[in-house]
Amino acid sequence: MSDLLVTDIGCLVTNEVTIDGTPLGVIYDAAFEVTAGKVSWIGSRSEVKASDYQKIVSANGKSVIPGFVDSHNHLVFAGDRATEFSARMQGQPYAAGGINYTVEQTRSASNEELRKNTVALVSEGLSSGTTTVEIKSGYGLSVADELRSLEIAREFTEETTFLGAHVMPTEFKSAPEDYVAMVCGPMLDAVAPHAKWIDVFCDRGAFSPNQTRQILTAGIAKGLLPRLHANQLEPGEGIQVGVEFGAASVDHISHFDDSDIAALANSNTVATFLPGAEFSTRSKYPDARPMFAAGIKVAIASDCNPGSSYTTNMPLMIALAVREMFFTPEQALWSATKGGALALRRNDVGHLAVGAKADFSILSSTSYLHLAYRPGVNLVEQVWRNGNQVS
Repeated sequence: MSDLLVTDIGCLVTNEVTIDGTPLGVIYDAAFEVTAGKVSWIGSRSEVKASDYQKIVSANGKSVIPGFVDSHNHLVFAGDRATEFSARMQGQPYAAGGINYTVEQTRSASNEELRKNTVALVSEGLSSGTTTVEIKSGYGLSVADELRSLEIAREFTEETTFLGAHVMPTEFKSAPEDYVAMVCGPMLDAVAPHAKWIDVFCDRGAFSPNQTRQILTAGIAKGLLPRLHANQLEPGEGIQVGVEFGAASVDHISHFDDSDIAALANSNTVATFLPGAEFSTRSKYPDARPMFAAGIKVAIASDCNPGSSYTTNMPLMIALAVREMFFTPEQALWSATKGGALALRRNDVGHLAVGAKADFSILSSTSYLHLAYRPGVNLVEQVWRNGNQVS
């Protein structure tokens, strides 16, 4: 006997292309069963025998989608930068240097303060349908503070990312190569047991392509997997460096050209757009259509952080991607679920198929199109993770 039957689903998004020939793999009038936290059967509601299940949940004709996979976040920090946001809204340009203000606040905070803030943000994301979240360090920028940031992050997710190379901390402004050496040496030695990924902010005001190569090489040698902040603030080599190192994902990519598209198209690197950053910095949104036209795998993520995208809301990212980046609603939903999973090299989340984790949301609408059609409205009625209702 299975643990759970979810039935009376008006529109089930599986992200299994073989079901209906489209990327979303939609099944209408659907049902699926859950055994030991995983999907164990999926199909038409007409095939169901209610007596075979311990618990039955009716979607009442509404839509069910896979849980969102938010593959880029900075959740371990203290303080906020609301004043900086206000200044940007009045015309001040965004620059990477504001990160150091958050570094000061984070270094001064206790572990309990950092943990409390992380709990709040993870819970907030969960309530809007995020069932898998990646968390980076990057607001400590000292050996001790990067270590505790990752120890806290690991309490919430296995997708932890070492981002000691976020910006140059103030005390190393006149000796950047000394900081790179510290990141590649004692800092990496300390944090490697607590991180799955290594990331670098390769952009103006942060780290150069050569510094990025040095840091990624050191991280890979320690067993960490590469991903990259690339081309947020200006065109550059970041995307190319990410592909060169086989990064799982290059993120932001607000600036790209034909050579970047060609590099991504011939790689296994996911192109991750972060529309919340453009929204919060009043920057120009990139046009994602050339990426899709080239057959590149695309993800979207919230980039929750206190400086340039202080939101955990993935439905908002879908709406922004559709309205401002020329995604179709289907592309945006796929990118927020299956695309995010690919950006984390996961095949157990981001879709609903036999063997996948039973991570899903029941919407309050009959169509997934409403995620983009009704921006700012909470359409996530129930959130389930591992076959258990969590929100």
